[in-house]
Amino acid sequence: MSRPVRPIDNRVIGGVCAALARRFGTSATTVRVLFLASCLLPGPQFLLYLALWILLPSESRTRTAW
Repeated sequence: MSRPVRPIDNRVIGGVCAALARRFGTSATTVRVLFLASCLLPGPQFLLYLALWILLPSESRTRTAW
């Protein structure tokens, strides 16, 4: 299993939903819709998104320059 990274392409804000979609093998649109639907429920969704934005490395930083 590879570590999720925020992709350079297909980002809307921070690339967190695109990274989760790539990791779980689904479309980024599906993850975005699920995130927006979860915002209707009480909970720390925005804090979790911000934490993942900070903790997940960007794809450009993980590439090796061989």
